[in-house]
Amino acid sequence: MLIRVNTLVGLILVVCFMSQRVTAQRPGINQDESKVPSFKLPEVLKLNGGGFVETAEAWESKRRLEVFNAMADNVYGHVPKRKVSVNFKVVSSWDIFEGTAIRKVVKIVFGDDQTNIATLLVTVPKTGSPVPCFLGYNFHGNHTTTDDPKVPITKSWVRKQKDNRATESGRGTSASRWPYREIVDAGYGLATIYYGDVDPDVHDEFKNGIHPLFFESGQTKPKETEWGSIGAWAWALSRCLDYLIEDQQVDGSKVAVIGHSRLGKTSLWAGASDPRFWITISNNSGCGGAALSRRQFGETVKVINRVFPHWFCDRFPSFSDRVESLPVDQHMLMALIAPRAVYVASATKDLWADPRGEYLSLQNANGVFALYGDPALGADPPAADKSVKTSLRGYHTRTGKHDITLYDWQQYVKFAKAQLDK
Repeated sequence: MLIRVNTLVGLILVVCFMSQRVTAQRPGINQDESKVPSFKLPEVLKLNGGGFVETAEAWESKRRLEVFNAMADNVYGHVPKRKVSVNFKVVSSWDIFEGTAIRKVVKIVFGDDQTNIATLLVTVPKTGSPVPCFLGYNFHGNHTTTDDPKVPITKSWVRKQKDNRATESGRGTSASRWPYREIVDAGYGLATIYYGDVDPDVHDEFKNGIHPLFFESGQTKPKETEWGSIGAWAWALSRCLDYLIEDQQVDGSKVAVIGHSRLGKTSLWAGASDPRFWITISNNSGCGGAALSRRQFGETVKVINRVFPHWFCDRFPSFSDRVESLPVDQHMLMALIAPRAVYVASATKDLWADPRGEYLSLQNANGVFALYGDPALGADPPAADKSVKTSLRGYHTRTGKHDITLYDWQQYVKFAKAQLDK
């Protein structure tokens, strides 16, 4: 009995210690709607020199660039001006799903020295004509998205793995997030790339990944308003789009960029940065993604910059304790995607990502989308497991935790079909 009591006491102490660690890592985090501070959002349609945009032409010719530069200057950073070569090569392909689809591995080489290599995994149905395609990053390697033994294991640095290296044991472990069969059966392609192939998700002072390819002579880190990791990941998604536009089995004008969590932040910035993306999809992207920063609900600007200092440009942390002075907020990111389509999704148990704040970003972009005849979204989000859609925007909150599920994908496929049917 003494042993059992001591064991129980030990377990209690461990639980208390772990709870203290969690609290210490998330000090002062608000998850109470009644404690959201009052705030005023920046005017998305107000020109820097005064006056307001009233037409789509004025938005495109004047205000959009002002908003884009403000988002880049203060949050995501600009792509450096130095040009870097990017080359593609299909290294293997094979039939899957009883011969109804084809899967191919595309090698992407950044720069000229063959040291920065990424692998794009493309899966498309055999329809006899080009198909629309979803494109998004995965977290631990292409081999984790499927149990297909022919998909190569990434050789890049991987988070939360022994020695930060992927192994065969990881094959198919994230397959629930990548419903290839359902997407192919619906008539769409699905392309994915491991984000660590582009830039390791670790604060390594930008010594690895593609950033050094863009450094000027003597430069050792990005400048204050140059990109962090999210900016680099977004840029590389555009390079994947370059390939998909040339792929004869993909309709390059119908590529939807998608991402979950930090990769949802990335998909939003990619969609805002590259007007060639057909649809932009954010799944549980939270702070620095779809959620309004000024709400300070769940993860905050201060927390995200402390824990992930490599994600954004160096100017963003200066607003950690004065978010109300930030010249932009995330509704402006949504507005940058207009007049192209955007879908935002949240989860009921994912308060860290602020589901209400994610919806309000989309809703507070009403003014810009109205310039293109898109109906306004209401003040409140729909009930759980219900979606709301306009001609250009969609939103749902799924019951459950921080994840991307088949239910989410089903909503994205329905939204894509609605865009095709317009």
